[in-house]
Amino acid sequence: MSYAPSIPDAYRQAGIYVGRILKGEKPGDLPVMLPTKFEFVINLNTAKALGFEVPPTLLARADEVIE
Repeated sequence: MSYAPSIPDAYRQAGIYVGRILKGEKPGDLPVMLPTKFEFVINLNTAKALGFEVPPTLLARADEVIE
């Protein structure tokens, strides 16, 4: 299982920073932006190899399930 910030969303936020800098804002004046979107991924192959059984309710909450 993995619960981490969304990589595409991080690139989008980086693009927003670049746009603001190109419009003339000073990088030191920009606020620190925290991730706003997270992804929950479950790898069923690894879970089965380790002998774990993942409950259906947890599978339903996952953004992505790798089989």
